[in-house]
Amino acid sequence: MITEFNFILPKGLVDTEGKVHRQGVMRLATAKDELYVQKHRLIQQEPQLKVFLMLSRVIVSLGDLSIVSPELLENLFINDLAYLREFYNRINQQGNAEIPVKCPECGNNFKQELVLSGE
Repeated sequence: MITEFNFILPKGLVDTEGKVHRQGVMRLATAKDELYVQKHRLIQQEPQLKVFLMLSRVIVSLGDLSIVSPELLENLFINDLAYLREFYNRINQQGNAEIPVKCPECGNNFKQELVLSGE
């Protein structure tokens, strides 16, 4: 079972030294992640920060960064935040961003990106 997925941010996160981080890895969220976020004191005070806290738990790496904090994610460009939210939903709701398929005519194997309902 695949539990980690590679991604590339459209613009990239610029760190405090001016370095741009675009390539990353996100893992599937667990029930423990959801419980942690729901009970976190910060979320009780500022519920709009939930997305940053959840993403910080499931992003395994981003560029050279092995620790991605909610505060760091607050510096994302809005396009990148939207991308990460969609990517998170895609892998957690569908279980996989791509599925293997086989062409019925030529027999070639390839991967097809899953489409969320409503797209």
